[in-house]
Amino acid sequence: MRFDIITCQPDLLESPFSHSILKRAQQKGLVEIHIHDLRQYAVNKHGQIDDYAFGGGAGMVMMIEPIDKCISELQAARTYDAIIYMTPDGQTLNQGIVNQFSLLENVIILCGHYKGVDERVRQHFVTHEISIGDYVLSGGELGAAVLADAIIRIIPGVLNDETSALTDSFQDGLLAPPVYTRPAEYKGLTVPDILMSGDTPRIEQWRFEQAVERTKQRRPDLLSE
Repeated sequence: MRFDIITCQPDLLESPFSHSILKRAQQKGLVEIHIHDLRQYAVNKHGQIDDYAFGGGAGMVMMIEPIDKCISELQAARTYDAIIYMTPDGQTLNQGIVNQFSLLENVIILCGHYKGVDERVRQHFVTHEISIGDYVLSGGELGAAVLADAIIRIIPGVLNDETSALTDSFQDGLLAPPVYTRPAEYKGLTVPDILMSGDTPRIEQWRFEQAVERTKQRRPDLLSE
């Protein structure tokens, strides 16, 4: 799967893709991540990519011309399945959306900044608008990293144990059950006996019951969907 991320702050995206699972996914050849500095497509020698909003108001608006140039150059090289704009007023990201995106081959992620992008970009280029929550960040870069991480980790072959992703919270509409590891006893705190029993069917039933109970307590809205 290939990600092309368009940003005016490329340095913000260096670290997330240079470590751990995301780094190994690239090394395995399962994922390509390309960061594009929008200022390389600026409208003048000063690197301008934003301007004042028509009608007045505080804040600057990202211009359509640099974004058009960048997207058009990318589309001339390959076909893209989605052009995703990271914005606080987009559809709130969830595991179902992540699962759908993980089936795609080529994706562009456009990172907003300032007061956002010229509306014509959203109308004529963007296919999906995604938010990672009801709050505002300084730009879309961290959101883009969150989205890419969520997608990449469930691509077959990325995780050493592929069943791990299938048992994550939200994959089956429930939160994940509690987990334990060694030592079995620590300062009087013990692991539930069922997990030490070796009885796989009973353990799986216990985990399911715990997942349901945890979801009832913490995210009852998931059970009503």
